[in-house]
This record gives sequence, C-alpha cells and structure tokens, in this order.
Amino acid sequence: MDEIVYPSTLTNGKTRDEIVRLLQKRLDEVRFQHCLRVEKTARELARRYHEDVDRAGLAGLLHDYAKQIPVADYRQLIKTGPYDPALLVYGRGVWHGVVGIAYIEREVGITDKRVLQAIARHTTGDPEMTPLDEIIFLADFIEPARTLDSEKQARKAAKTDLTEATLIELSSTLTYLVGARKLIFPKTLDTYNALLQRSESN
Repeated sequence: MDEIVYPSTLTNGKTRDEIVRLLQKRLDEVRFQHCLRVEKTARELARRYHEDVDRAGLAGLLHDYAKQIPVADYRQLIKTGPYDPALLVYGRGVWHGVVGIAYIEREVGITDKRVLQAIARHTTGDPEMTPLDEIIFLADFIEPARTLDSEKQARKAAKTDLTEATLIELSSTLTYLVGARKLIFPKTLDTYNALLQRSESN
C-alpha cells in the first residue's frame, strides 16, 4: 500500500507518523496492529462506497485509541464529565467509543466532528448512522484478521451492500451478548431496528 498522508486540516497539523506514535503509546502491539488493519479496511470501504477516504482512514486508525484506558480513569471521567451516569453499568467495550473520543481530542488533537462521531458510534451503533459511521463500525468487524463465520459473511456482504453487512455484524453482536448474558446497550438494539427498517424499505 502506498504511504498514507492525511491532510493537515484534518489532523490539526499532525502527520500520520506522529499520530501512529501516539497510538503505539496507548496500545499493546496486538491492538495496535489491529488498528492499522482497520485503517486500511476503512479506506477500502470508503473508496467502494464513494465516501471520504481520509476521514474513514483516520477514524479507522484511531477507533481503538482509548481501548486500554484504565477502567478507573473511565469511571472518573464519566462521573465528572458531561456523560449520562447510566454509562457506568457498562464497560470499556462501550466506553472506548462513546467516552474515548475525549482522549482522542485531548491527546491527539483531532477535532473533526465526522471522524469523532464515527469513532464514538463504532462501539454502540446509532439509529442515525451515516455511511461513514457504518464504514468504521464494519471495518472493525471485517478487517483481514477476523475469521469467524459471521465476520466472513459480513465481509462478503460488504462488497455490495454496506447496510446489509452492518446488519450482519449487529445480529452477531446481539446474539453474542444475549448468549453470554451480558447487558445490551439500548442504542445498539435501536440501531438494529432502525437499519432493519431502512433495509426493508429499500
């Protein structure tokens, strides 16, 4: 792949190399490599669906930036910040998107609203998901190292139908959460219903 260069207007003057170094400091090597694959996958999906390739790539690169922030730090931020206290019953699986963008803004300096929204929504979904939001949500699920049957199905669907592929991911996630007797973030269920209705109306 050719070297990726992001517009300075999108990164607030930081180069991709600078952003990558910040990402490496926050993540272990396995998670870091995953982010690089998601960046590439997001850029490919954006090209396929005529979305902003640079925004997709940057959101893909940074989507898990806050994945390994200590739980205690998240709890403190939720308690003292402008967040719904109901978030406290969930965990980093939800927090690293919804709350994690605060760390991306503060430490990386990314302020682009579309990039931050796509990152925020990649953990929970949203009934009003944009194509860019869906691309990041999906790229995280279908990057090349993902090998579960549902991931393969979503990867195949993503070649022709972004929303159908997203629905496959949501179905897989909801099935897992129910089977594991884990809490379901309400917005995730709302997202499934909204995208199903959107799909059936087309």
